[in-house]
Amino acid sequence: MDLNLLPILLAVAEEHNFRAAADRLGVTRSAISQGIRRLEDRLGVALVVRTTRSVRLTEAGERLFDSLAGPMAEIATALDEVAGDGKPRGLLRIAATSIAERFLSGRLIASFIEENPGVALDVMVSDEEFDIVAAGFDAGVRLGEVIEQDMIAVPLGGEQREVAVAAPAYLAAHGTPLHPRDLVHHRCIGWRRALNVAPHRWEFEENGLPFDVQVEPQLSTNDLRLMLRTALSGGGITFAPLDTLRPHIDTGELVPLLESFLPPFPGFFLYFPQRRNMAPKLRALIAHVRREGV
Repeated sequence: MDLNLLPILLAVAEEHNFRAAADRLGVTRSAISQGIRRLEDRLGVALVVRTTRSVRLTEAGERLFDSLAGPMAEIATALDEVAGDGKPRGLLRIAATSIAERFLSGRLIASFIEENPGVALDVMVSDEEFDIVAAGFDAGVRLGEVIEQDMIAVPLGGEQREVAVAAPAYLAAHGTPLHPRDLVHHRCIGWRRALNVAPHRWEFEENGLPFDVQVEPQLSTNDLRLMLRTALSGGGITFAPLDTLRPHIDTGELVPLLESFLPPFPGFFLYFPQRRNMAPKLRALIAHVRREGV
């Protein structure tokens, strides 16, 4: 079997598109199509299903991809180390949640690429929960509570707090809630990470006992920027990590609410799979996060 066909399958699986896979590998679209066809002919089974807009793996394709992704990453790491004499270099792919403000604010990333000119960062911002290894990512940034148990996690930024906020104009018109249960009488702006997922719960604590309020948001969105802009415009009360809201709280554009009911939680982590040969580029990012990501 021609082993050069295997990276073609991996690229198609991760990009879900022949043109994007071709651009990634630096070949033509027809070369990708012919490579997949040759691999399917050699194995005697269909590996992909083609539509007018995208490509998805068949069940057999998924099984083959799951078997190949880990070993191919190990091979790429070993080659990088030999070619680069152990220096950080190459493409480093990170999947990060949109609410990881300390990672996405720019300072941490800017200082990392300044220190590591041989590393190119590709950061995909998504609130979907998925297998980062199977999707071809080197690491991810998520809340600790949603990270798989078999991953290694490095704290990023320490403890976090979520806060409820509203614009002064909204509070002047509708009053200020004094207890979380008062929120059911207010216009709320909620966040949901995906279309088929319920809006994020607004969690509180009173006398050491956690509880949540069944808020029915009048506006729900997966876009943190829309939540923030709507709240700033007096559209209602929203609930988000303090790091995201702090600049607007400091200027008085937003007023924090119910602070005594909002305890800290562990926060965000840089996470990655355990591998025998960790790529220098990922090792460099981990060291940078440990040093600067507080």
